[in-house]
Amino acid sequence: MSTQRMATLTVDGKSVEFPVMQGTHGNNVIDIRTLGAKTGLFTYDSGFLSTASCQSRITYIDGDKGELLYRGYPIEQLAEKCSFLEVAYLLKNGELPNVKQKAEFEGLIKNHSMVHEQLVKFYQGFRRDAHPMAVMVGVVGALAAFYHEAMDFSDAAHRSISFNRLVAKMPTIVAMAYKYNVGQPFMYPRNELSYAGNFMHMMFGTPCEEYKPNPVIENALDVIFTLHADHEQNASTSTVRLAGSSGANPFACISAGIACLWGPAHGGANEACLQMLEEIGDVSRVGEYIKRAKDKNDSFKLMGFGHRVYKNYDPRAKLMGKVCNDVLNELGLQNDRLFKLARELEKIALEDEYFVQKKLYPNVDFYSGIVQKAIGIPTSMFTCIFALARTVGWMTQWEEMITDAEYKIGRPRQLYVGAARRDVPPMDKR
Repeated sequence: MSTQRMATLTVDGKSVEFPVMQGTHGNNVIDIRTLGAKTGLFTYDSGFLSTASCQSRITYIDGDKGELLYRGYPIEQLAEKCSFLEVAYLLKNGELPNVKQKAEFEGLIKNHSMVHEQLVKFYQGFRRDAHPMAVMVGVVGALAAFYHEAMDFSDAAHRSISFNRLVAKMPTIVAMAYKYNVGQPFMYPRNELSYAGNFMHMMFGTPCEEYKPNPVIENALDVIFTLHADHEQNASTSTVRLAGSSGANPFACISAGIACLWGPAHGGANEACLQMLEEIGDVSRVGEYIKRAKDKNDSFKLMGFGHRVYKNYDPRAKLMGKVCNDVLNELGLQNDRLFKLARELEKIALEDEYFVQKKLYPNVDFYSGIVQKAIGIPTSMFTCIFALARTVGWMTQWEEMITDAEYKIGRPRQLYVGAARRDVPPMDKR
């Protein structure tokens, strides 16, 4: 980042200058931190559509180009050439690991994959039919009560321990939430399996027989994790940063991120896609629903198409589309009713002039829901899988904020539009 020029703001005939900050990619930003002191005014930007809340070296999105970079590397190359744990190492450390670093990091993660046995009993406090995300919020937040000896966040070693613990234990916690919900015994992690393979073992294995992960599905999950690892300053990441700005412990911050992700406008989008497919029901009704989607007076929305950030094809969607093909072919589900319906919907939306002009391309949520359903993951668990993967990004963003010399506790301003100052009247005058 560099400051190259000044921007001039004229208020009531008085000109005030502010530095213009330039990043590696993307829009320049005006540094308005002194705006209040210089003018007595604040900015109003509901939804933060034009506000940079931080400086970051982690992830960059170019929505117009349809580009997503992790530490400068295109997501397409990372998904093809690297495992999820290599990507996790990259996000945390800024560079890809060499052979030795990869082995050491994978060993650390495997050594932290079990959870405290008392935490296992924590699940019994929830109803069996509780939503898995509600369970996740509680269990992840409770980790601070079990792992509180490494809480000096000024110490890089302590921060690394927290990172390793959360990334390692998240698959175990997610799988346990699923097992508890369906009434099956918890499966302990197995260190000889890959990160994705171990998650599949804990999700789908039982004590009755040995579970062997299908390599195609194992790779599909690994790619899903990579594609969801980080995504710039989205709502849940901003929540983690804001919570962390108070000095809160990382387990509480990640729990806050999970709670935010649970919202249907954020992490619940892939679940909404499948609900939409169920509503449409059959290929013969696709035309009817496409017509409804174009009608401004109809409340029906085509879920899984378009994105707030991407004005071009979401690069993650292209990769997920390929993974979707691989999984459906492997499992012989090409002719499944819902999957045929999804393919037809995708085909029409990509060819229809209305959707093409508005750049409403299929997004990553459209395909990830289909893939997860094909694998056998219930709809209620979709956002838990998202949270599992995004924990890497959340922890990386949290550490970046904690170690930023300029960071301060988050304190947004407001435009107050309530009642003017007034005095409390006597009781008989109210």
